[in-house]
Amino acid sequence: MAAPTAPPPPKTVLRVAAISGSLRRASANTGLIRAAAEICRESIPGLQIDHVDISELPLLNTDLEAGGGFPPAVEAFRDKVSSADCFLFASPEYNYSISGPLKNALDWGSRPPNCWADRAAAMLSASGSTGGSRSQYHIRQVGVFLDIHFINKPEVFTKAHLPPKKFDVDGNLIDSETKEQVRNMLLSLQEFSLRLQGKSEQGN
Repeated sequence: MAAPTAPPPPKTVLRVAAISGSLRRASANTGLIRAAAEICRESIPGLQIDHVDISELPLLNTDLEAGGGFPPAVEAFRDKVSSADCFLFASPEYNYSISGPLKNALDWGSRPPNCWADRAAAMLSASGSTGGSRSQYHIRQVGVFLDIHFINKPEVFTKAHLPPKKFDVDGNLIDSETKEQVRNMLLSLQEFSLRLQGKSEQGN
């Protein structure tokens, strides 16, 4: 009897530029991105998570745009954003709002020409008692101007410091219920991104 054949690879592989708004070594939000990448490898064919590091970006300063160009770290970041099919943001809530590193990255990507426009995005957040909800809603506001199309559901607000334990000491996600929430959100992002691409292809 012949061995069962593996399912064919998906026709479209979406590359997801994933950005953590926390620079901390054991960040739970960076841990959410690692978990998302693992989930895609194991159970969501056609979706590839590429973690985009923003720790080397300088603070936004248009004086650095000498001769119409950008500093090397900014150029490299913008290239990764431009080449992505969609985006995944994971960010803590700082003082009821967006973390400074993420806002800085959003602003660098928005410098003309805007690198973010006309693609789908999803958000995760791990934070205190609200799970980062206020941060997510502020990111949505910024996304309106940047022409980022966020999925509306599901929303994933991870209350990082409340039981049951969500992360280990290295920031790795260990809670099975949160992993399932992340998986459902990634499936929604995949479906919405493919739908946007289909509409774009029909319009060209």
